[in-house]
Amino acid sequence: MRTISPGLQAHLDGEATTLCNAWRVTRQDGTVMGFTDHDRDIAFDGLTYAAASGFEASEAEDGNGLSAEGGDVSGGFSADTIRAEDLSAGRYDGAKVEIFTVNWQDPSQRLLLRAAELGEVRREGGLFRVELRRLTHRLDQVRGRVFGRQCDAVLGDGRCGVDLAAYRASATVTAALDDMHVRVSGLSGFADRFFRYGVLTFTGGAAAGLSADIEDHRRGEGADELVLWLPMAAGIAVGDTLEVTAGCDKRFATCRGKFGNGLNFQGFPHMPGSDFSYGYVNSQTVHDGRALFA
Repeated sequence: MRTISPGLQAHLDGEATTLCNAWRVTRQDGTVMGFTDHDRDIAFDGLTYAAASGFEASEAEDGNGLSAEGGDVSGGFSADTIRAEDLSAGRYDGAKVEIFTVNWQDPSQRLLLRAAELGEVRREGGLFRVELRRLTHRLDQVRGRVFGRQCDAVLGDGRCGVDLAAYRASATVTAALDDMHVRVSGLSGFADRFFRYGVLTFTGGAAAGLSADIEDHRRGEGADELVLWLPMAAGIAVGDTLEVTAGCDKRFATCRGKFGNGLNFQGFPHMPGSDFSYGYVNSQTVHDGRALFA
């Protein structure tokens, strides 16, 4: 149940109201922006909410329980606020949106209506339309474990336990072959394919702050080549700096040999395959207690 301040309640009970909507957008990289559908900027909580941003809310759905109703918000691209290239690059993926109703004559009289996450983005000419998802949508996901020979943990998470600080390195782009292949310097101290299935994060250049999954790491003459799974949405140029984190192929041998983490392996490397269930006893089998499968 929402609690409305006495000042805002008195304003709502009056004959006329001076209300507007305000949106506070917090990206995952920490960038915070404010927008309003009022004709002048308003400010509260240390943030200025920009007017004339083209932001407009559609009809929103809400209800009791954990259903994942949502709504839409649309706006125009602007060089000073939301840029088309930033949306395409994924800088707003998973951003948190807080929606307020505000008395623009006295911004201290406001009410947080809802909090949501940015979902699917659609471009319509010079405009964008973004799906707003209730935070409860995270609960509408299948969870569980699958018994298999490979590890099902994420490298470096709480279940894995590996300290990734010892498996990171800084590098510099020496050649951008295309948007999926780059040559870098700074990785000469690491073995070929050490960063295969890892992650790179750009720390400088047009792609600063963006991350990408590494498909392969190849050692070349004087440089290392990194192959990405997907094209980078932002341009890559010679001299761009990045941080590279090692990857894991989820095999027990890799966990034990590369990371020294075999005791914490989150898979079942000695589990027999499905063909083992069709085996049968015969006179040729030696029953001396040894494992019957590799």
